[in-house]
Amino acid sequence: MTASRRQILRAGGGLLAGLAWPRPLLADAPVEIGMQGNADGSQVWFDPIGLRVRPGQTVRWINKDPGNSHTATAYHPKNFERPLRIPESAQPWNSDYLLPNESFSITLTAEGVYDIFCVPHEHAGMVGRIIVGQPDRPPADTLSTQTAGGKPIPEIALRAFPSIDEIMRRGVIRRA
Repeated sequence: MTASRRQILRAGGGLLAGLAWPRPLLADAPVEIGMQGNADGSQVWFDPIGLRVRPGQTVRWINKDPGNSHTATAYHPKNFERPLRIPESAQPWNSDYLLPNESFSITLTAEGVYDIFCVPHEHAGMVGRIIVGQPDRPPADTLSTQTAGGKPIPEIALRAFPSIDEIMRRGVIRRA
């Protein structure tokens, strides 16, 4: 015999019953991306480097690197004349420099692929990719690597992006 929720509550199992029921507010909790580096500062990275989220979900970057400041910046011509590598309908963002333990959040609503970089560490390959929803996936070779008059994306950064297919398959990609 299966007990109803009301019977469980009457029996004093309210806490247990509450834990067993889905909580919609928890589903909307921000997804966190750490900004990290090793002790001597010779390597820096986002963790995770690849992430898939739902439309309308908030992503929060937290600088967990005690020795460096970092940014979470969308690839967009409005950001330092970088190439467009977020959905055309999405608004670009730049967190500005985050000191250790500071954070920055943005809610992503447009479905698509969002490529991001850290302004002072792009040359070290500190980039990441977020996929929102179930987008039409452009082939990797159609993503722009340079804007007219802008600098090209460094080769080390281009090699660091996880594949769209891998993010779609796994949901979260950690630094190797």
